[in-house]
Amino acid sequence: MTGWDRIRVSRSRLGSESSSRTVHLGRVQPQHPAHRTIHCNDRDANLLAQFKGNSISTTKYNIFTFLPKGLFEQFRRVANLYFLLISILSTTPISPVHPITNVVPLSLVLLVSLVKEAFEDWKRLLNDRVINNSPIDVLHDQKWESIPWKKLQVGDIVRVKQDGFFPADLLFLASTNPDGVCYIETANLDGETNLKIRKGLERTWDYLLPDKASEFKGEIECEQPNNSLYTFTGNLVIQKQTLPLSPNQILLRGCSLRNTEYIVGVVVFTGHETKVMMNAMNVPSKRSTLERKLDKLILALFGVLFLMCLIGAIGSGVFINRKYYYLGLREGVEQQFNPNNRIVVSVLTMFTLITLYSTIIPISLYVSIEMIKFIQSTQFINKDLHMYHIESDTPALARTSNLNEELGQVEYIFSDKTGTLTRNLMEFFKCSIGGEVYGTGITEVERGGAERNGLKIDEVKKSAASVHEKGFNFDDAKLMHGAWRNERDPEICKEFFRCLAICHTVLPVGDESPEKITYRAASPDESALVTAAKNFGFFFYRRTPTLIKVRESHTEKMGEIQDMSYEILNVLEFNSTRKRQSVICRYPNGRLVLYCKGADTVIYERLAVGNDDIKKTTREHMEQFGSAGLRTLCLAFRDLSTELYEHWNEKFIQAKSSLREREKKLDEVADLIEKNLTLIGCTAIEDKLQDGVPSCIETLSRAGIKIWVLTGDKLETAINIAYACSLINNDMKQFIISSETHAIREVESRGDPVEIARFMKDSVGQELKKCLEEAQHYLHSVSGPKLALVIDGKCLMYALDPILRVSLLNLSLNCSSVVCCRVSPLQKAQVTSLVKKGAQKITLSIGDGANDVSMIQAAHVGVGISGLEGMQAVMASDFAIAQFRFLTDLLLVHGRWSYMRLCKVVTYFFYKNLTFTLTQFWFTFQTGFSGQRFYDDWFQSLYNVIFTALPVIILGLFDKDVSASLSKKYPELYKEGIRNSFFKWSLVAVWAFFSFYQSLVLYNFSVAASSNGLNSSGKMIGLWDVSTMTFTCVVVTANLRLLMACNSITRWHHISIAGSILAWFVFIFLYSGVMTPYDRQENIFFVIYVLMSTFYFYLSLLLIPVIALLGDFIYLGIQRWFFPYEYQIVQEIHRNDPEVSSSVELMEIGSRLTPDEERSYAISQLPRETSKHTGFAFDSPSYESFFALQAGVLAPLKAWDVARRASMKTRQPRTLND
Repeated sequence: MTGWDRIRVSRSRLGSESSSRTVHLGRVQPQHPAHRTIHCNDRDANLLAQFKGNSISTTKYNIFTFLPKGLFEQFRRVANLYFLLISILSTTPISPVHPITNVVPLSLVLLVSLVKEAFEDWKRLLNDRVINNSPIDVLHDQKWESIPWKKLQVGDIVRVKQDGFFPADLLFLASTNPDGVCYIETANLDGETNLKIRKGLERTWDYLLPDKASEFKGEIECEQPNNSLYTFTGNLVIQKQTLPLSPNQILLRGCSLRNTEYIVGVVVFTGHETKVMMNAMNVPSKRSTLERKLDKLILALFGVLFLMCLIGAIGSGVFINRKYYYLGLREGVEQQFNPNNRIVVSVLTMFTLITLYSTIIPISLYVSIEMIKFIQSTQFINKDLHMYHIESDTPALARTSNLNEELGQVEYIFSDKTGTLTRNLMEFFKCSIGGEVYGTGITEVERGGAERNGLKIDEVKKSAASVHEKGFNFDDAKLMHGAWRNERDPEICKEFFRCLAICHTVLPVGDESPEKITYRAASPDESALVTAAKNFGFFFYRRTPTLIKVRESHTEKMGEIQDMSYEILNVLEFNSTRKRQSVICRYPNGRLVLYCKGADTVIYERLAVGNDDIKKTTREHMEQFGSAGLRTLCLAFRDLSTELYEHWNEKFIQAKSSLREREKKLDEVADLIEKNLTLIGCTAIEDKLQDGVPSCIETLSRAGIKIWVLTGDKLETAINIAYACSLINNDMKQFIISSETHAIREVESRGDPVEIARFMKDSVGQELKKCLEEAQHYLHSVSGPKLALVIDGKCLMYALDPILRVSLLNLSLNCSSVVCCRVSPLQKAQVTSLVKKGAQKITLSIGDGANDVSMIQAAHVGVGISGLEGMQAVMASDFAIAQFRFLTDLLLVHGRWSYMRLCKVVTYFFYKNLTFTLTQFWFTFQTGFSGQRFYDDWFQSLYNVIFTALPVIILGLFDKDVSASLSKKYPELYKEGIRNSFFKWSLVAVWAFFSFYQSLVLYNFSVAASSNGLNSSGKMIGLWDVSTMTFTCVVVTANLRLLMACNSITRWHHISIAGSILAWFVFIFLYSGVMTPYDRQENIFFVIYVLMSTFYFYLSLLLIPVIALLGDFIYLGIQRWFFPYEYQIVQEIHRNDPEVSSSVELMEIGSRLTPDEERSYAISQLPRETSKHTGFAFDSPSYESFFALQAGVLAPLKAWDVARRASMKTRQPRTLND
């Protein structure tokens, strides 16, 4: 064995050990020492450092921890722990029932839960194995050798081929592309599909071939592993030369290589120390409100159980007496029946009755609810075509099944604006250059503003020069086709266009022609600005690490086109602190220019003295653009001398080489050169509202849901967006609390932070008090208007102070709409928590970006939009949808149905178990409170598991009060969930009352009917005959009562109920027909055959369930007739509505849609509620092409569309116009 092989074996063993260690993810790990030193291409030297191996494990358990850890998880539930104690009690002599009565149900529940946990963990293990055994080329003995990922070690030199994934965090050395660049896709990391460029150090470009790469010997001094995806600090020491490393040289695990034949890199971080693994933070565990109320119901059942046992214990102590000579209570009788010690008798009887009445707690409830929720999520929510976005091919996704019913009780929605209410598809719409405004279009927000003022804006006819493509929707002939040369200052126009074409990090992809090229950008804004430059005649078509090539038109004279190469010397990147981006470039003629673009606040601080007119005019233009709902950016430039640049560049290189606080030092150095700028102008980009947002918000408002918009936009933009999406209208009374007042500006101009804070706090407090008093006045008036609150981030910071937050909460809760502008991600989470904890209301947060994650996690329910800002919001969410308008279906349909169904499931479980246990309780009074069991052990064990299990699951899956279309037509029905109408204590009390009544009927009628009964041989009917008869009636009654609780009855209801009753008869026929010497079933031997030979059995089976259910029938009739729920009123209104087929709906709308719209609408209307093929509410998108064909709609066949339903009858396809 060679030394390399020996090390490989020992390190792989070490890696396998380290992979099993506990790693706390999701936060920066303690770092000691401050940095790590890695010896490149030298495993012997790295062995002493004991770096972790590259094997990863995402499983919760291993073969040794599965049982103890899995059982611990299960017994954290109070009900499971209770049944464990009952099972232990049932093994003692005081137990009247066989241990199997309690052990079997508990074992089944634990088995199902553990099998589910094992299955999920097994899938994780298989996935880990696939990843750990993926091949990677590693340099060994001057050749590439393929080994599994798990055997990779820190310091190894690896080769990654095109479209391959990086197996660890790598230092990029060399690439097959010229100038040492490669292109990577980070979709697995942050969801962004835009290609990113990475550039190796020029000193390492030669280490590409194996013979040359084997000569590479160097040391990497870098930071310790941490979870910061976008930072890296380190140096490469090679041949006594120290080279600074930045994130541009780091290739992170999880990313993939694109448009590059292969790259060579050095492993820096492995396994659980890679940045992506250290970011594998779990979403906070959330429990629904219904689950927490269920815990209270379980505690109430504990109280009832204790009361019943207490009554029995006291009764036993009173009843026990030697005067009942026939009981044989002589001297020496066991303590449980010793009349000399009545206290001991009572205590022991108490424990006896606890085991006897243990069925009052429904052990199968949690398993049934989990199963119902899981199917609701995977089959109904995930496969609803009404929440399937055709353009992006994105279905809805329930990332957890724990919160389905919470969707039916949401009262407050907190929404981001950009990408959530709007499309996040930016279009260059207007601009201001040198104090002149260009662009004649009218935005949706301007139309909303006109509506606010009671005006109507006519459509503006587009000129012949207007151009509309993705990212560009501009109409002004003064700038198009070289017409800018005729403007007052064509030179400033030229600087504007060059700034757009040069100051960015966009990558061009495809043919180098304006028609075919596509731009890959880090944000849609960047892409829109470069597209604008292209349409203005400054076509950016090629990028290298050091050059940007632009094809410029009309610069020297009209019609002339020339290719210009600009050398990129430095890129000062955008971040949330700087709020700007700068590029320093050298023209072909040697001119040095710094181009800068960013937020108006930071650009204006850095402008040179003078040009006040342009500054003032441009600021006014930006305010106009902001009022129109447009996103603005300022553009500026600065000419640099060679001496100034070289002096500054030395400081810049020094800052880049720093191992400590590199980002801070780079920002400080950037400030040195980003000053004395000359203002060019500003851009205005439109982010249009998503389709259906106004109607969705209006529908949700009618449903009683209050919507808050939390955005980072300016006050005017936020208000106008709110108007455009019907969140605010002219009929509302608006309270605006803004920091942009004359008094606050005056205090801010003095610059004393303490005085500013005190004055702001006082001002906000006074405004809140004034607004609250006014709001109370409007609320007490007979016909007061709806209220709306608008507050900006500065004021909100002080309003969230513990002293003022109560006033803010009271005012906010009285408003129908709230808009918070200029807010930070932290403030979004604080506002959400304020309502969640302060008002005790059910909240939902919805957003699409990384800045929305804290808000999404703070709410009861988090919804992520699968948008263009990456997947961080989706990964942190509970549910993911593609469009804001899908909230209507998610809440009003799925949420409402889930809430109603689960409320019925819980209350029905409560009813059926209480009814069954009370019949045993009544029997106790006839046995001298001795704890004699009424039912056979197996009856008690299988009652919840088999004889009443399936119907309640069917109820939880298919019960439907009104159709999906009616749920959206009458959104007011949703208010029943907000009021928690279906899980109130009064409703539980009604179920308990009828349970009490039915148990009396079932027990007493069965006993009374048998008092004079004789079997076919003339013998009296005994205990086990009566108990079997009573149990039969209990099973029949409980199943029929469920049928009465259903709003809709499908074939599944009939099958499950008939099957459950049939299962009882099959069981009792087999059970009473066989006798073994190992059990107590001799009591039941041949009982059912004797019973069924009597008239008493059939008469009782017919009459007793009818009498027991008569009270429920009368109550439900009176309730529906005199005190109906709102959904029952809707049911009556649409009682005789005919079933409308989808083809009729298509014909009705066909004349109003284009052919493309007709096809999209037809696909969205494929079989849903009236489907005869699935039996449930929604069909899978997998059947889209098949059902489309049956309906005569042309839908393209997808690769995954392979399912076919043989049961569907063949029909001739027909067109929409047939």
